[in-house]
Amino acid sequence: MSEELIGMVLSEAGERMDEAVAAARREFSTVRTGRASSALLERVQVEAYGVKMSMRELVTFSIPEASQLLLTPHDPANIAAVERAIQQTQLGLTPSSDGRVIRLSFPPLTEERRRELAKLVGSMAEDSRHRVRGLRRQARKDLDEIEKDGGVSADSVARAAEQLDGITRAHEKLIDEALADKEEELLEV
Repeated sequence: MSEELIGMVLSEAGERMDEAVAAARREFSTVRTGRASSALLERVQVEAYGVKMSMRELVTFSIPEASQLLLTPHDPANIAAVERAIQQTQLGLTPSSDGRVIRLSFPPLTEERRRELAKLVGSMAEDSRHRVRGLRRQARKDLDEIEKDGGVSADSVARAAEQLDGITRAHEKLIDEALADKEEELLEV
């Protein structure tokens, strides 16, 4: 029974670490690279119909060219609210509207801004690694409790701890790979 508990602890830790890696990738996608991407705006909150709604609930995104994002509101009455929300994001984007659609042009990034964004992404990656290590610490506590409750040997817990360390390293490596991809994308001219 306790061996099954160890398996459950390792499985749950792996799943939660998978979620942390996915969250890191989503977070990286919100950093502007000079290419048009709807990920920058999907979570932006817009005041519409008297409530706050996410941008993706109000508009359809399309990318007619690499440096341009086209937003088509489902209800044209929300154009002003969407424009206001974009301006408040401080992404450095200026919306232009023709009354039916909103165009966002992504200007090329300066070398200095690229380096700043690379540092920002690096700090996001470090936060994600901390999350993974925190999940490892929690799983380790769970393993120690299983050992304390009895029914499982210290050797079994030690083997499980080694497996947990391997799972942790694998997830940290995934974060590092996602970071390297994003940095390459940011520094690409």
